[in-house]
Amino acid sequence: MPFIETMPDHAGPPAIYAAYPDVYRPWSEMSQALMNGPSPLSRGERELIFAYASGLGGCAFTYAAHAAVAYAFGVVPEGAIDALIADPETAPVEPRLKPLLAFVRRLALDPAQVAKADVDAVLAAGFPQQAFDDAVAITGRAMFMRCIAQAYGFTPMTAGRAAARALERIEHGYVDLYATRRQPGPAA
Repeated sequence: MPFIETMPDHAGPPAIYAAYPDVYRPWSEMSQALMNGPSPLSRGERELIFAYASGLGGCAFTYAAHAAVAYAFGVVPEGAIDALIADPETAPVEPRLKPLLAFVRRLALDPAQVAKADVDAVLAAGFPQQAFDDAVAITGRAMFMRCIAQAYGFTPMTAGRAAARALERIEHGYVDLYATRRQPGPAA
């Protein structure tokens, strides 16, 4: 149950977005570009990064939502993100992603300790700079959403609800995820 008594029991970020559309419409558009726009990282890999950063930050709300999307994309098997949080070395994740995810871990848990060597490791693993840039922005986005979810006391979705919403997120993206915010299409 949210901490703000006027919000419904199963409120989430759309309750805040609707109250402040001038602030959160651009945020949604940025999220759409970052998570679904052009990138050397697949959409599923970007959702994996978001879920991983959320899980490392201890935000059950954003973790449940974005882990479900990563699993729906099939980028990792069910349970792999929990394993990644517990032990990144043995987690069932593509080896090529491990240097990037090690950087995300450092950035999410202790950003003051990020060093040039962390950045160099990502680039030396063959990731182009845009993949690095996207990982930084996705991790930052996860931390921002964590603040919203935890400050308002949003209740995490059930696994079944998160899986259903994951399919909607894949279909509609971030700007048009919520029916009340969808832009009308061209007249038929």
